[in-house]
Amino acid sequence: MSNIVAIVGRPNVGKSTLFNRLIGQRKSIIDDISGVTRDRIYGDSHWNGKDFIVIDTGGFVKDSDDIFEAAIRDQVNIAINEASVIVFVVDVTTGITDLDSEVADMLRKGKKQVVLAVNKVDNTKRHLDVPEFWGLGLDEPIPISSVSGSGTGELLDKITELLPEETIEQKKLPKIAIVGQPNVGKSSLTNALLGEERNIVTDQAGTTRDSIHTEFNKFGRELLLIDTAGIRKKSKVHENLEFYSVMRAVKALEEADVCIVMVDAKAGLESQDVNLIWLAHRKHKGVVIVVNKWDLVEKETNTARDMEQRIKEKIAPFSDVPVVFTSVHEKQRLLKVLDLAIEVYDRKTTVISTSKLNDIMLKAIERKPPPSHRGLYIKIKYVTQLRAAHPVFAFFCNHPTHVKDSYKSFLENQLRKNFDFCGVPISIFFRDK
Repeated sequence: MSNIVAIVGRPNVGKSTLFNRLIGQRKSIIDDISGVTRDRIYGDSHWNGKDFIVIDTGGFVKDSDDIFEAAIRDQVNIAINEASVIVFVVDVTTGITDLDSEVADMLRKGKKQVVLAVNKVDNTKRHLDVPEFWGLGLDEPIPISSVSGSGTGELLDKITELLPEETIEQKKLPKIAIVGQPNVGKSSLTNALLGEERNIVTDQAGTTRDSIHTEFNKFGRELLLIDTAGIRKKSKVHENLEFYSVMRAVKALEEADVCIVMVDAKAGLESQDVNLIWLAHRKHKGVVIVVNKWDLVEKETNTARDMEQRIKEKIAPFSDVPVVFTSVHEKQRLLKVLDLAIEVYDRKTTVISTSKLNDIMLKAIERKPPPSHRGLYIKIKYVTQLRAAHPVFAFFCNHPTHVKDSYKSFLENQLRKNFDFCGVPISIFFRDK
């Protein structure tokens, strides 16, 4: 199970600024106007030897203060259910508000670990105001300043102290996760593959509260399906539902060997789909893209070849990914989805002999040697595959730090061309000979 840290709190307390600080990059949009964070944002972080995912909950729902507060309550409930640790952010300049107290009540009733971060503590006077937040009935308040970074080290120490130790379990079956945005047909695909209503599919979003792991053993295929569906058929997908969807997808993705990323054929590949694909790539997971509801698309103006080309342009440079067009409703090409997922899993676990690897790659390198760098002539002598959960290759050369990224891309393309790593992320390292 992945470690997820969710940042919650009322609007304009500095959640996005803290998020950017924790992941070490400016990813969330920051503004003094409440409700700027509209899309669910997540990023990787590492501290004290532990890796974890940080999710910025945002909380923008327009039109009414009552709806706004209801959405915050929904997101806190989701965080309580899904996160390993919850960071509750409050604002020292306003003191404890009614909404802060309400959120604190919910967190106390939950069984998850909570860290109370008192933000905007950037001078001595504000430090004196921090003890007021003991009144929320949570653990010791930690004074921080998201803008300057003051106190964030202590905050991270506390977070990693509370994160559970990850256990490495023996993988007996290929783990295939079905992920995607709400209403793309994830549960319907699982039910169709299993031939039974294993997962509840209703008109109410949020039906499935937990990831559902189901052993699949049919048609000569044996694997473990991880379904994250249960958010379906909602005319307007509100922010809390999108947040829930991302939480489920991230957790399932962390567990999986291969991710089936489902896309709505009518909507096309959207930014959230691209985010999921690239998150899978960064986590070294295999990827299969399934374009569902293909029966509802006008084929004369939108061919499968055209859509596949547009999809690969959007996810470039990781465009060597299998794409299959399905209709779960019409039971079209469903077994093809499983075939592709298993093929990607097999490629991901492929081990190439050192002799074969050198025979092919050294010839490609000889045809196009690496460019010199500042007068240094770079010569690659040897290549080997390292033991890892995905294909990792080490190229031994005389000046490993001077090999350009463009040449690294060339080597990856040659590996994909000669050894068929479609749908599989590749890692390349250069080592001193």
